Amino acid sequence: LVMVFYGSNGKSNPVSMENKVEHQAKNEITCDIHLPSDLGMLYKVRLGLQSLENSISQLCLRHFKMQNTSTLDTFSLTINKTLPLSLNGDRWIEFPVEWPLKEALSVVTYHLTVFSRNILSERNLVHMTACIYGTHGDTGDRSLLWSLQNIQQGEDNESFLVIVDAVELGELDKVVLLISSKTDCKLDIKKLHLKEAVKEHPIYVFEVNEAFSVHANKPEIQREIPVSFVIRGDKKKNDIDNNLHKEGSQARNLTEYTIKVYTGDKRGAGTDANVHIILFGNEDKSEVFQLSQSLEHQDPFERGKVDTFKINTKKLGSLHSIEIGHDGKGFASGWFLEKVEITDASRNSVYCFNCNR
Repeated sequence: LVMVFYGSNGKSNPVSMENKVEHQAKNEITCDIHLPSDLGMLYKVRLGLQSLENSISQLCLRHFKMQNTSTLDTFSLTINKTLPLSLNGDRWIEFPVEWPLKEALSVVTYHLTVFSRNILSERNLVHMTACIYGTHGDTGDRSLLWSLQNIQQGEDNESFLVIVDAVELGELDKVVLLISSKTDCKLDIKKLHLKEAVKEHPIYVFEVNEAFSVHANKPEIQREIPVSFVIRGDKKKNDIDNNLHKEGSQARNLTEYTIKVYTGDKRGAGTDANVHIILFGNEDKSEVFQLSQSLEHQDPFERGKVDTFKINTKKLGSLHSIEIGHDGKGFASGWFLEKVEITDASRNSVYCFNCNR
């Protein structure tokens, strides 16, 4: 049994339960897990079986409970699922971590349609997985050839549907394919279409157009395929472009960010200077914002205080950095900034940028 934890500061490596069991009662095991780094606020957990090669039985999961031993934050969930989900089937399940007064992400069924020329004839010889990435993390490696649905065959190509359940990924940006085989074979893959099962649009299109030759010298092939374009349902948005987002659509889609600025609790930490901030995301960067209207204090950036600001700007994607500073005005303008927390409500994401200087 393996677990992967996702938080606002990143995700953990797979944590194996092997040799970690501290206490075992009837139908219940308890174990201590030490994560090498602070993941921030957890938002999802993936639970699964690392390997089925030596296993002939299934694992029935009834209930899951975890507690942070330092903060005593506790999360509990009823699962009632059996892994793998079918014979040689999906070995993973995901669930969101729910926090009081905070809207949790939901579990979404994704439809992945694979367009190829010969997978159906080679399916018993090859193992193929896909890891789907979005702004809310990834799905991990999911088997593609165990649940083929809606198979369609034409003269020159074929397509089949794969169903993947995962905590919602937000905006999708890439798929990593892993193809392996114990015998020589060749897979000709044209493209992938990916969308939520309950929605007609958007459809994320990943152009592959490659023949993968697997043989003794190359028993495993991995390919990272970025999204080629997105088909939107709304005609205004249905402009197929490689960048996905153009200036016009960004102007129509203003996003509100809540910015919490923590001034340190040190002598002389506060400042009366004018503070500005710029946000940088994987899709764009914001303009310069002056942080002057604190929601809590008339005189912001005082020692040991937290000031909240709200700004509206174009869609930036997943934030990766900020620029923050001041103009040096006023007597003793030096400022000790502890950290900045930014909430993007549209993505249900919280980003923490530590400064401590």
